[in-house]
Amino acid sequence: MQLQLISIVLILHCMEYTNCQQHHGSRHRLHKQGSGVSTQGCQGGCQTCSVYNGCLTCKPKLFIHLERDGMRQIGVCLASCPNGFYGTRSPDRNDCIKCGSECDSCFNRNFCLRCRAGSYLHKGKCMESCPDGLVPSDTKKECVPACPVDCDSCQTSDTCTRCVPGHYLLHGQCHHICPDEFEPNDSMECVPTVHCEVGEWSEWSPCSRLGKTCGFKRGEETRTRKVLQNPSPMGSPCPQTSEKRDCFVRRRRCKPAKGQRRGEKKKRFNLQEKENGEARRERKREREKEMIDREDSESRNKTEHRRRRDQSRDAGTV
Repeated sequence: MQLQLISIVLILHCMEYTNCQQHHGSRHRLHKQGSGVSTQGCQGGCQTCSVYNGCLTCKPKLFIHLERDGMRQIGVCLASCPNGFYGTRSPDRNDCIKCGSECDSCFNRNFCLRCRAGSYLHKGKCMESCPDGLVPSDTKKECVPACPVDCDSCQTSDTCTRCVPGHYLLHGQCHHICPDEFEPNDSMECVPTVHCEVGEWSEWSPCSRLGKTCGFKRGEETRTRKVLQNPSPMGSPCPQTSEKRDCFVRRRRCKPAKGQRRGEKKKRFNLQEKENGEARRERKREREKEMIDREDSESRNKTEHRRRRDQSRDAGTV
């Protein structure tokens, strides 16, 4: 009975050993086939590769980076290293080396460029709290001065509420000169520049002269446009809002209104009466002058006649 048990145990052990040998041999063959180095059929910038481990070496200037896939690492070739890694170059190969645990990106193992959440960058180091005189900036993820430069007071380390004299506030930042399309106001702030806006031109007015549309041949016509938005002090000024140009029309007489015609008739009658009165007075003055001239002439003739008579009498006496 004991011999039979021993025989069964030996048979089972032998069968297990045989299976193990066969399984180990198949795994060895599979690993040997899968990890075979090849220089043909490699993808993604690989110079040499393995089916099981991916890229083994990269083409010149590319970095080899190992990505974990379960229990194994797969090599890939990249033009630049991913976040959390930095590149090193050597004559033989270019590698991506992992940054320190607190760095999100780094220049080398000892100099961080960006920190992971919960840490703040200061002089290449990632710190949980900033040194004296500095405060953490949640937007920059850095240790920054308590107020930005040129800031007289601030709401946060990134947002000013008032600037030092000679600077102007815009979107929480202080500027020595307001950016393009902004201008300073009396509150030392940069506000948007407002340019003039005008509407469309109106139609040309009827041809007129001195407010009339008749009784002339040459006149003027005008058109205008409205100012829709007045400019700010540094904005573009408004263009011309009215224009005039010469115009020509066929001459025609103006027709007066009914009341105007009656008034004009009365005016003409009065003017005529005035002219007639002046003419009568002028004729009277002329008649009076003629009478005076005639009397003067008669007086001169009488005087001349007496003078001659006296001369003749004196000559007879002699």
